[in-house]
Amino acid sequence: MKLENVKYKNFLWPVLVGLIIWFLAPIRPDAVSLAAWHMLAIFVGTIIACITQPIAIGGVALIGVTLTVLLGIVPMKDATTAFGNNTVWLIAMAYFLSRGFIKTGFGRRVALIFVRLFGKRTLGLAYSLVGVDLVTAPATPSNTARAGGIIFPIIESLATTFGSHPKDGTERKIGSFLVYTEFQGDIITSAMFLTAMAPNLVAVAMAGKAGVHITWISWFLAALVPGIISLICVPYIIYKLYPPEVKETPNAKDWADKELADMGPMSTPKKIMMSVFLIALLLWIASSFIGLDATLVAFIAVSLLLLTGVLSVQDILKETGAWNTLIWFSILIFMANELTQLGLIKWLSSSIGTALHGVSWMMVLVILFIFYFYTHYLFASGTAHVTAMYAALLAVALAAGVPHMLAAIMLAFAGPLFSSTTHYASGPATVLFGSGFVKQSDWWRLNAILGVFYIVVWLGGGLLWTKVLGMW
Repeated sequence: MKLENVKYKNFLWPVLVGLIIWFLAPIRPDAVSLAAWHMLAIFVGTIIACITQPIAIGGVALIGVTLTVLLGIVPMKDATTAFGNNTVWLIAMAYFLSRGFIKTGFGRRVALIFVRLFGKRTLGLAYSLVGVDLVTAPATPSNTARAGGIIFPIIESLATTFGSHPKDGTERKIGSFLVYTEFQGDIITSAMFLTAMAPNLVAVAMAGKAGVHITWISWFLAALVPGIISLICVPYIIYKLYPPEVKETPNAKDWADKELADMGPMSTPKKIMMSVFLIALLLWIASSFIGLDATLVAFIAVSLLLLTGVLSVQDILKETGAWNTLIWFSILIFMANELTQLGLIKWLSSSIGTALHGVSWMMVLVILFIFYFYTHYLFASGTAHVTAMYAALLAVALAAGVPHMLAAIMLAFAGPLFSSTTHYASGPATVLFGSGFVKQSDWWRLNAILGVFYIVVWLGGGLLWTKVLGMW
């Protein structure tokens, strides 16, 4: 039996920082209890370990919660309640839905149809690929699965068709443009739907704990106008700033026709997958009106896939991403909630609020959004970043008088958008940058420009649009 690969050196910073915070307890503020301070030490150490990843993030989270019980901060009976979180189960169920997309080939078929319809020019091809991401985003909470499992194989095949590959220095022909546009498109679609990526659901869960309940439809409506503007503008901006050498792609339609012909007619599993996806989407949209829990909708959809044989129980058991997320996400939310219950978040928000005393609530929201956005340079995980900072920043915003729903949604939007900072900012960034089509200097240069665009459109334009919606 071979031992698992553990990067022991990567434990150095989590342990060191955790111990420093732990032993600084004697000089903690009077308003913070000893239990809250020790919980903070373990939580910060766990978050840092999620970034350095000495072992997989699920293992890191298990060690973190074990320490909270072992050191007497939380009793075991309370720790086990972490795994009953509705939001976490919604994510797991949606992972199973995305497995149906990949297993049946429905996602690939949709992508090929888009290429056939809109792929005569390189820019149209880029829009079509982003369109696929848009269509699949509502039922795919793993944006890495969308970008890496559905879209990137299509991009790679197209790049090969047009003789574009980083190995021979021809990546700028078409591959670089398509890869980078898909990366940014995936960010936009992730911000448009509550169920489009895991950190969104983290934020919603934390907002709920603060008394602000964000529904699927309220998120979608708030994101609609900034999202449409971004979807229209961003591919064109990239086309101008980072143009492909090949502008016309007449062969793309023929290639897509051939691939679709090879796939054959629409099979029964694909038809069922499409039907279940549409049912889930309609129920999520209607859930706030008919009182149907969003997590229950996901359970219904997965149950239908099991009953029709599209998915098997083995498919469910082998979906390691879902079970891994169920473990670490549950634990991180539990630890963050403990910090709130122990009063630390209240103290932190009060302290920051005092520093911003006298500043208008709108300026407070702008400062918090920009601060939250650019601190992602320090993180390699959107979920880790949201878990570490969202609750505290939301508490500051609410204390400063920012309208509750506006504060919760605007800060939640920053979660997917700050993935536009670096090549290590998210799963899709790692997959797409790792393909070698885009140089790191180009990645960071373009990200810096588009980051400003997102702040203007989603924060500035978002404030105007949410005013129209009556959120403030």
